[in-house]
Formats: sequence, C-alpha cells, structure tokens
Amino acid sequence: MAAIAIVIVSHSKQLALGVRELAAQMVQGQVSIAVAAGIEDPENPLGTDPIQVYEAIASVFSDDGVLVLMDLGSALLSAEMAIEFLPEAQQQKVYLCEAPLVEGAIAAVVAAAAGRNIHQVMAEARGALLAKATQLGVSPLSVVTDNIEAINPEFPTKEIRLIVSNRLGLHARPAAQFVGTAARFQSQILVQNLTRNTGLVRGDSINQVTTLGVRQGHELVITATGFDADEALAALQALFANNFGEDNVALNSPPAFHHQVTPATHGELSGIAASGGIAIAPVVHYQPTHITITEYHVDDPESEWQRVQTAIHTAKQEIQAVFSQASLQIGDTEAAIFDAQLLFLEDPVLLEAAHQRILDHHINAEAAWQAVVDEVATSYRTLEDSYLQERVDDVIDVGQRVLRLLAGNLPANLHFDEPAILVATDLTPSDTARLDPTKVLGICTTSGSATSHSAIIARTLGIPAVLGVDAQVLHLADGTLMALDGESGKAWVEPESHILDLLEAKREAWQTAQQEARATAHQPAITRDGRQVSVFANIGSINDVQVAVANGAEGVGLLRTEFLYLDRTSAPTEEEQLEVYQAIAQVLDNRPLIIRTLDVGGDKPLPYLRVGFPEANPFLGWRGIRFCLDRPELLKTQLRAILRASVGHQIKIMLPMIATLTEVRAAKVILGEVQAELNQAGIPFDAAMKVGIMVEVPSAVAIADQLAAEVDFFSIGTNDLSQYIMASDRTNPRVANLADALHPAVLRMVQQTIQAAHAAGISVGLCGELAADTLATPILLGLGLDELSVNPQSIPGVKQAIARFCIVESEAIVASALQQDSAVHVRELISTSVIPPA
Repeated sequence: MAAIAIVIVSHSKQLALGVRELAAQMVQGQVSIAVAAGIEDPENPLGTDPIQVYEAIASVFSDDGVLVLMDLGSALLSAEMAIEFLPEAQQQKVYLCEAPLVEGAIAAVVAAAAGRNIHQVMAEARGALLAKATQLGVSPLSVVTDNIEAINPEFPTKEIRLIVSNRLGLHARPAAQFVGTAARFQSQILVQNLTRNTGLVRGDSINQVTTLGVRQGHELVITATGFDADEALAALQALFANNFGEDNVALNSPPAFHHQVTPATHGELSGIAASGGIAIAPVVHYQPTHITITEYHVDDPESEWQRVQTAIHTAKQEIQAVFSQASLQIGDTEAAIFDAQLLFLEDPVLLEAAHQRILDHHINAEAAWQAVVDEVATSYRTLEDSYLQERVDDVIDVGQRVLRLLAGNLPANLHFDEPAILVATDLTPSDTARLDPTKVLGICTTSGSATSHSAIIARTLGIPAVLGVDAQVLHLADGTLMALDGESGKAWVEPESHILDLLEAKREAWQTAQQEARATAHQPAITRDGRQVSVFANIGSINDVQVAVANGAEGVGLLRTEFLYLDRTSAPTEEEQLEVYQAIAQVLDNRPLIIRTLDVGGDKPLPYLRVGFPEANPFLGWRGIRFCLDRPELLKTQLRAILRASVGHQIKIMLPMIATLTEVRAAKVILGEVQAELNQAGIPFDAAMKVGIMVEVPSAVAIADQLAAEVDFFSIGTNDLSQYIMASDRTNPRVANLADALHPAVLRMVQQTIQAAHAAGISVGLCGELAADTLATPILLGLGLDELSVNPQSIPGVKQAIARFCIVESEAIVASALQQDSAVHVRELISTSVIPPA
C-alpha cells in the first residue's frame, strides 16, 4: 500500500463517502483514505467537526505525509484546528490542500499509488481542476509540455499509435489505469491526442492525461524513452486491447428506466412519490418559454459584457424577491435554495469565463452566457455523486433567468384561473416556488426526483406531486380529469368511479388531519397540567405578520425594525415608520405587538449612519442601544412613530442590548421628552404603553433585579446571550459550537433572569432560536417562562410540544439539566427523559 495517505473533509458525509469510493476504485485500495464529514445531528447533518478531522488524520497517519482535501468554509477551519491537536512532530507531515474535492481526490490517490512524494501528490491534486477546465474549454491549457523532463539521450524513443475503442474513452477510471501503469516504469512516457491535435503530455500525470479529452475513436501516439520502454508500451497496449476492462456491449445498451409504467387499472400511471397528498382536478399543461439563442459577431465586446452584468443584477433582484417570498411560504431552510442561486451569480470563475468568452470571440452576451452555463451544467452532470448531479436543475434555473432577461422575455405565466393539476416535462425551483397552492392542486411531471429542490419546495408548499411518469401525459388535452396520489406515486387519467371514491376518502382523511393541526395552532398552548404559555412570533416585515397570524401567533414578541432602515440611503421618516407600525398592528387585531427599537451598528452597520471607523470586535462594539443613545434624534423619530401608532393597539417598546441601568434610564428620559412633545402638540398616544428590555448581555443578568425595577418586562435573546456568556463568536465556525443555548452556563443565566423578573412581578419571554427548538421545550417550561416568541412557521409545532408536557416533569428535567457538564449531556438528558404522551 502506498505510504502517503489522503483525508477527505466535507460538510456532507454522503458526498465524502462517495468521493472516497470513487477514489478508492481508481487505485484498487492501494492508498489509505479516511473521511471526516458531517456532524451528529439528525435534523441538520451538514457541518464539520475538528475532532472528527483529527481522528481521521490520526487513523491514517504516515511519516511520508498526509494530504487533507476540504470542501469549503468551516471544513478548512476544522482541518486547521485538527492539526493543532496533533503532536508537533506530526503536524509537519500533514498538508492542507486547496484542490477541488472530487477531482483533487482522484488525482491525489492516483499520484500516491504511483509512488509520488507528498509534494508531487499535492501538485497533481492542485492541477486537477485544470483538466476539467481544459476539457470544457473554459481555461485552455496553453503549454502542456512545461513539466516534461529532458529526454535521456542514452536510449532511443519508442512509439506506438493506438485507436481508442472503449465507448467512453479515457474517462476517470481508464485514465487512472493508464497513469498507474505508466508510473510503474522508469521510462519517460508521453502521450498526444492526434485527433484533437494536442501537445505532448506526461503519461504519469492524471491531470495532463485527462486534458487530452480522449474519446472513442480518437487516435493517440504514445512514446516511451528509457531502458524499459518496450515493456512499458506493451503494458499500455494491453490496456487498450482489453478496453480497460470495460464491457462495451453493456455500455452501448440503452440506460434502464428508474421505473416501469405498469398499468394496474385503466389509465393508471406509476411514477416517483415526491410530495404527499391527493389531488383530483383537470389537467393544465405548462410549457416554459423556450429561448432560442443565435450567436453573432459584436464590435463592442465591453458593451455586451455590460449587458450581462445588468441582466445578472436584475436576476439577483428577482431571486431575492423569490427568496423573500419563499422564506414566508416555505421557511428559511428551504428558501436557502435561492440563496445558493445568488451565490452562483457571484461566482468569480463563472463571471470571468463569460467575460473572457465575449472578449476573445467577440460574440453576443446571450451566446457567451449560454455557453458558460452549459459548461457548468455539464461538469455537474459528469460528477459521480447523484445529489450533486441534481444541482444541475439550479444551474439551469438561474442560467435561464439571466438568459430571459438578456433576451427581453417576460417571465412564464404560472397563474391559473381555476384549480388544476399542472402537467409538465419538469419544473425549476423558481417555477415551483411561484405556484399558488390554492390553484395548483397537484404536480405531475415526466422527469425529476424526490430529492430535487423542486420536490422539496412542493412538499413544503403542501402540493401533492408525482414525478417521472410516462411521457404520454404530455399529450393529454387541457381539461382532462386527472387524479394523483403523491404518497404512492400513482396518477390516474380519467379515473374510474371506484378509484375516485377511494381517493376522495383518502383526501378527506388527509384534509381532516391538516385541519386539526391548523386548529391546534389557533388554540392556546396549555401544558398537560393546565399552565398556559403565550406563543408569539418574531417578524421582520409586514408580510411576516400575516403568515404569523395564519400560523396561530398570539401576538408579536419581536418586531425587528431594521428592515425599515436597510437597503436605502437615508433613515426612514416618522411618517414612513408610522404607516408600517399601524399596518402591522391592524393585522394583529389587538394582539400584543412588541416593537424593538433599532438594533444596528457593530455587526449590522448602516452605511449612511456610520462614522466610518472599523471595529476590531463588532459584537462588543457600537451597537443596539449604545448606537441609538449616541444618535438621539434617530431614536426620537422612531419613538414618536411607535407612540403615535399605539393608539387603540397593544403596542410595547423593547430596548436592545441593555448592559447597564444608565442606558435604560437614558432611553426613558428620551421617551419622556417625546411623550411631552406629543402631549404639547395634542397628538394622542397610549400613555400607559409598557417598556421592556432585551436581556442578551451577561451584565443585564447580573443586575436583573435592579433592571426589573425599571421596566415592565424582559425578553431573553439567547442567540446573543449564549455567545457573550461563552465568549464565542457564533459567526466563527471554530468556536460557534460553544455558543450553545442549552449549555448549563447559559441555562443558569436564563433561570437567574426569570427568577429576578418574577420576584419583581414582571413577565419574561424568550425570543432566541432556542424557543423554536422543540427539544428544548421542557427546559423552557421548567424554567418558568411566560412567553415564547418564534419564527412564524414554528408556531404550530411549538404549541403542540407545549401540550405534550407538564410543568412538574419539566421542572425535574431542568433541575437535572442545570447540573450537567455540557450542552451535549443536556440534550441527551432531554432525549432520554420519558414523557408520557398527551
């Protein structure tokens, strides 16, 4: 076995295992490959763990060297931290390599199996992307002979010419076999693709061999110079004669379908169950507008590049709008699909490739953009990992959006007048996110998969979907009655009456269950022993409040007012703010509304308000109430708007980032001044409006008894409180895991705050992310919180969780949790605590 070892670090365990399997196949187990990927969290398994990386390195450590390949972000930080755990002598033998994960791993193992030293293995891994780029024509390899050593004149050069017969040419596995064979010999082996008229490349370099782009039918010339040249060429010739062990007959046969259409009854179609539920409605076909691209010569390439940039800018705005809407409809997690699309449009490699293509070829923006997007899509399709292959949908989705803007086309119409089942070849994530679930009752497509982003969005929207059915559905006339069952993956064209009866019964049962869940969401959250806990919503826009009320919010526990101040060049006026606060209060219909005053500065700067100095530690800097007290006019304007909106509504004011009594008193002085001004002007407001504070700074916990005497309520912000208590920046992947709100240190601070509040007779809520974590519900109940404020989508689940527990049992869990030594053990304790069903 080769002595150099490889470690693959990835956010995704599945991805890492797939890369390892692919790399291992290249060298038949000759190289030690370890994996450190994912985290032990069933809800969110994506992430990296430094300890796991350390253990992986230690498991394959070799004095000849360990090469660590990482995907992105925290993977790099975890790898760096892992090295610090190793003994100093071993640290010198571990090399972090910035090479691409899939291509880099393949290149590295082939080089390691060939007996290369660690620096040569690193060089091969680093050059791996060049091979793919050359094949796709993105970054042509200008000089492929740079690394060819001077030929030894002692030995004559031998040469053979071969026609490649295996169907897929020198794709990854045959290329690896070729390089592995070439590396066994002392002779220098060079290869040239005569068909493509390439230069000579080294036969022992996987990257250079891959750049030849060898396909079936191509003619190669292979030269060998050295004492064992004849043996080397004979061994290579044998590989070609044997088709590199591939069965061409099998390769040439058509690919098998994922499923067969097996009609069990008249008009029944089988497909992939992608989103549960029953739909019965007439068919409406959806055909996305096809954009025909014509390539033509341009005299001013820079103006074409400007067109691309303008289209990308507009596309970003459109995607941002889809993202915002999707966040409300399907929640932030699923909406992050569109966040990824924004990143695609900011990819410097992609943008540079498009720019270069326009400059080099003097072609129009549409043709250049389409070519670059096609290359990226093709590179995804050729990956071995099926999950990554499915991301082609997102690449094409965002690519088509820019193309449509370049072509001046309007977005496709997805607004249906009557309820229908949408039939299409496929749907992009953007298309799916725009669907109205009250009009699109079901989705039936001839392609797609249950793990595609479109399927995920359909599930979250609650639209039943059956994908991958036979293409005959595309020939159905609009208006044809169809039924589909998204749970079984079956669809029926003009279903017979007994099928309709069965499906109607199943649909009614499903709708009853849905209605019960919604009804529960609109009922008070009461524990099994009768304690009622208010469940409010955290919101950041007018749209949010409508979603919150629909999900059963009993009020708004946190209105983040920052959205009024962002994406503009000056602060919002009093009238602008008043209009928004009144609109939100009206939707709430006399439910409580807690408005947090502006919480920017430090980590959330406003360019038009900044003095301009950078802060070394923005989380410890000029933010929250500190910022507003330094800008009293800004605070006064906001307080005037809030006070004016308070007439006839249950509005409360909440001050963020309070660390001292002085800050509370200073803010109350400004509030008093505003009230006096409004009184003098005869402008009505709620004189009894309550004032509370966010408890998110440890000093506020320490003096909670004094603060409780000054204000009407507390709201604990566990996101910031956790990071301040644990002295760990939650945006820094190296230490973010320390900022865990379930750590006993944080829980003790929360308990201290609640006890101080209740001793003073004031209420206390919690509005951090912890409130939405139903695993934490018994802890929060046991601590004695009066109110939980969560994102709108989490309200039904939190209410159901509260109803499953009783206070006495919850208090017992808390008593034990406060004695644990880590957040991990607190979670284990909660998970193993047996709570009888409600």
